Amino acid sequence: MARVRLSVAERREELLRATVEQIEARGVAAVRISDVASALGVSNALVLYHFSSKEQLVAAAFAHAAEADLTRLRRILGRRSTAVRRLRAAVRWYAPTGQAKGWRLWIEGWAASLRDPELRRVAASLDQEWKAALARVIAEGSAAGEFACADPDGAAWRLTAFLDGLAVQTTAYHGSLSRTAMLRWADTALVRELNLPDEAGGPRADEEPGEA
Repeated sequence: MARVRLSVAERREELLRATVEQIEARGVAAVRISDVASALGVSNALVLYHFSSKEQLVAAAFAHAAEADLTRLRRILGRRSTAVRRLRAAVRWYAPTGQAKGWRLWIEGWAASLRDPELRRVAASLDQEWKAALARVIAEGSAAGEFACADPDGAAWRLTAFLDGLAVQTTAYHGSLSRTAMLRWADTALVRELNLPDEAGGPRADEEPGEA
């Protein structure tokens, strides 16, 4: 059966999706242009026509996947609800679940960006967008009197740093911490940053990593 001719935008989208899948399966260091081409049944030359190097392809694929996550985050934070409810929903969504493919991609991206200036630039820009989105809702909730937070930007930095650390640990060492415990700890961090009253259902002091 003849292959459907795609527009430039559609072809790039297809290449980026395939690259994300290859990175998740092989890792940034191991993935090759030929792996992406083979997965789609196209030539290496076609991939290189759209992306002049592996580095450019990987950076674009990382941005493509991360932008989809940012769109989801903006949707959660843009709901018609209190700032606290929106922030709690965002924190729960941020936490890795199942095989955590999205988090494995971020970890791969962070590691590769140490040696790839283009990927580092893309990752840093996207990371700033995450923090800025959270900071805006924190500032909104503080202005509305829902909670007291004198430094929304700092709170967003500290909160994402804590969640990133949890995600790296639970993704790299599967089963080291239950999702229940992680979500309780994440909520405790949110309560602390927003100066919210401590509520029932928070993390138990005696709960150890790995407990259900």
